[in-house]
Amino acid sequence: MKINSVDLTISAVRRSQYPTDNKPEFLLVGRSNVGKSSFINTIINRKNYARTSSNPGKTQTINFYLVNNEFYLVDAPGYGFANLSKANKKKFGLMMEDYLQNRPNLKQVFMLIDFRIKPTADDIMMYEFLLHYNIPVTIVATKVDKVGITHQQKQRNAILDELELTVGNDFVMFSNINKMGKDQIHDKIKRIIIG
Repeated sequence: MKINSVDLTISAVRRSQYPTDNKPEFLLVGRSNVGKSSFINTIINRKNYARTSSNPGKTQTINFYLVNNEFYLVDAPGYGFANLSKANKKKFGLMMEDYLQNRPNLKQVFMLIDFRIKPTADDIMMYEFLLHYNIPVTIVATKVDKVGITHQQKQRNAILDELELTVGNDFVMFSNINKMGKDQIHDKIKRIIIG
């Protein structure tokens, strides 16, 4: 997939601010330090378009990146971040729930997890939530380059066992360093857009 243009068009905190042009949307969810900004930058072939932050939990809006004037990559606030107040956590939880349940443009969720560790309780809860609402999900295991090749299969199996992947949902091993998995994500997006 050739990326010709990217535009961060909207940072929304409520439904009334979401785009109204009916383009397909691909939502990114994951824990606060799982590498969502690096994932976005790799997918859109830009170095620092989505800002990576040393303060996890910085994204507190739903950010809509319009790609090729064709579809949106939608970056959601990271979950499982301890420094947020209870009120803020609740607010983000309700905002995400509303988006996931009521957004007809949502075509696919890319759920990012850290390949180096087993899925956390927050990861499992998010995955079960997506399954409950029949939302198609691709599990993207980030930071694969940080695990030695000899251990990768074992780690992959441990993650798959933990999540009990449902038929139809897929698993992509990803690295923003060596670009592993990038083409798979591009192909998935292309297939869904073409329909």
